[in-house]
This record gives sequence, structure tokens and C-alpha cells, in this order.
Amino acid sequence: MDWYPLINSLRIAAISTVAVYFLGIWLANLVARAPRVVKGALDVVLTLPLVLPPTVVGFLLLLVLGPRRPLGAWVLDALGIRLTMTWYSAVAATVVVSFPLMYRTVRGAFESFDEDLADAARTLGHREAWVFWRIKMPSCRQGVIAGAVLAFARALGEYGATSMVAGYTPGVTATVSTTVYQLWRTGDDAAALRWVLVNLAISAVVLLALNLLEGRSRERARGGRHAA
Repeated sequence: MDWYPLINSLRIAAISTVAVYFLGIWLANLVARAPRVVKGALDVVLTLPLVLPPTVVGFLLLLVLGPRRPLGAWVLDALGIRLTMTWYSAVAATVVVSFPLMYRTVRGAFESFDEDLADAARTLGHREAWVFWRIKMPSCRQGVIAGAVLAFARALGEYGATSMVAGYTPGVTATVSTTVYQLWRTGDDAAALRWVLVNLAISAVVLLALNLLEGRSRERARGGRHAA
């Protein structure tokens, strides 16, 4: 059994999760502190990939990254790097598709944060960066970790946008999801089922980790109430 689709899927999901982790934290913090009108507009734009069909996201990415499009053509001519039909093309697709899950989860955690704690730290002379990383982030880490887990799971199972931007080339761009489709299309149901079972096992582990995080969060919340 060729394990390249699994290795490639894990590589793509890991890279995209790192990207959306930092991007999601930055934008969630920015939007959470923005005025209501600005917050509403930014929230719509940043969440849009969550409700769009993945194939539509893939089509829009092709309009930007395609070799005959301004950005794609410039990168190809200047750097010799093709932004479509490569394994790293799938990273761009999974970043766009999985970002809203990270963003919305972290934004919710930030909006529920008790700002009195931050104000107390500011009165002691601490800078905003210190307050954010030493007070706010530790208080919201359960939401941040949950967002990262959801983003990883979404990236791992992505098919629609990935298939349009990266295509399917065995040993080059193949992922678990695209491999399942190709095997089914060629009538190899047994091999497709094996990859489905692999994907189910990984997804179950991810969901188990998410449930464990949520359980710990509830236990800490109950412990805090009892202590009070």
C-alpha cells in the first residue's frame, strides 16, 4: 500500500494549521477589539470561506494563483515557482478553507475573556504585548487549542478546493481525499474503502482529542466556581 497520500495529507494539514494558528489569533484579536460596524464587516469577509462550497473557493483561488493570472504568472516568471498543481498548492487551499474555524473559535474565546484581568495588568505598568501573551492567551488557551484541532481536522479532510488547485497526481499531489475519489472513479472500491477507514481512524483520534480538551475546560470551570 502506497502511504504517500497519507503522508502528503498530514504534511499539508500540519503546515496549514501552523499558518492559520498565528493568522487566526492575530485577526481574532483584531476583530474582537474593533468597533461594531467594522467588526461586522470583517467577520463576514473572514468567515465567508466557511459557507462557500469548497469548489467555489477552489475556483476563486485559481483566478488568483493560476499560471495565466497576474499573481501566478508573475511568480512563475520571476521565481520559477508554479502556484497550482503542486502539493504546496493544496496548502493555500486548506489555509483558506480551514481558517474560519480557527478564527471564529478563537474570537469567541477572546470575546469571553475578562478584560478586568488585562486592565489590572496594565495598571501595574505592563505593556500590551505582555498582557496579551502572559494574561489573555493563557486564559483563552482552551479555545485556541480547540480552534487549532478543528482547523487541522478540516485541512486533513479537505477535497473540493484541493482537487481544483492541486489536482491529483500519484506521488506528487495525491491526498487521502483525492485518492479515495480516484480509486472510486476507477472502480477500485476495496482500495478506496481502506483509505476511508484510515481517514475515519484519524478523524476519530482528532475528535477524541477535542472532546478531551473540552472536558478539561469544563472541569476547570467547575473547579473555579467551587473555589469561589
